[in-house]
Amino acid sequence: MGFQQGLSGLDAASAALDVIGNNVANSTTVGFKSGNANFADLYAASLGFVGASQIGIGVSVAAIQQQFTQGNLTTTNNPLDLAINGGGFFRMSDNGATSYTRNGQFHIDKQGYIVNDQALRLSGYPVTASGQISAANPVELQINASQIQPRASSDPLAGNLTAVVNLDSRETVPAVLPFNSTNPETYNFSTALTVFDTLGVVHNLSTFYVLNTPTAPDGGEWTLHATLDGADPVPAAPVGNLVFDTSGTLSAGTLQTLPSWNLSTGATSPWSPGTMDFSGTTQYGSESSVNSQTQGGFASGSLVTVGVANDGIVQGRYSNRPDARHGAGRAGHLS
Repeated sequence: MGFQQGLSGLDAASAALDVIGNNVANSTTVGFKSGNANFADLYAASLGFVGASQIGIGVSVAAIQQQFTQGNLTTTNNPLDLAINGGGFFRMSDNGATSYTRNGQFHIDKQGYIVNDQALRLSGYPVTASGQISAANPVELQINASQIQPRASSDPLAGNLTAVVNLDSRETVPAVLPFNSTNPETYNFSTALTVFDTLGVVHNLSTFYVLNTPTAPDGGEWTLHATLDGADPVPAAPVGNLVFDTSGTLSAGTLQTLPSWNLSTGATSPWSPGTMDFSGTTQYGSESSVNSQTQGGFASGSLVTVGVANDGIVQGRYSNRPDARHGAGRAGHLS
């Protein structure tokens, strides 16, 4: 018996060394979780009553328990090297079979899927056409490397054109009328921004502001005109009026519907850039100026880089809009 007990101790010590050796060998393996050997004594089974001085028959390794604690985070040059801070796993798909991993070393295969070194595909929640994360069943995340189609400024998904300007309350009605975009003496102020038609062709939209009602005592009213690439709309007419109260706040005309122009680019014609939101525009006693303008839409572009935000959204950056990111899905969440 003493010989067998000694052998059980050697066997248990050997298993413990195997666990330690495995921990050391994987000390730099991404996502690896170290293990601990848990020991238990062995006792002899007997019938009836036994003496209090019965001796056991050795030791065994009862279990090898992994330690699921947070590891160290390391910065790499691969934008798809991911880590989960805290609990959780990456959900992987192997031809539809689901598995989970803490190893976040991913890359893109030739089909555009985000995969690990075993060619398992990362899955997550897809993004709808409006840019919202869908809470439906997770799907295999795929990055489309083809050109992104253009989006016209008039497309509701492109967002409204916006303009926040200040119109000088000290201005007077132009001495020369009617309005003529080529004659600066017929308007008080003008500005321009870029818009895109249905083919993604760039156009220059210029807006002109003509004071038609003195500012005192009831505020002021300005007529808004617009040209596209220097051409008047069809039919030629003002866009609308911006009306201010005596505090210089825009009281009417906040959302203006822009007219249509005939285009020769092959895009939809006649075409309108949509609506322009003037919320925040003021009429104060200072120089007329542009505080901010935003353009809707964009031209076609190709995928430049791929990255993942802190909230797990996989994003692609395209050449047509360096500041724009188009979501491909949300990774790193259990279903």
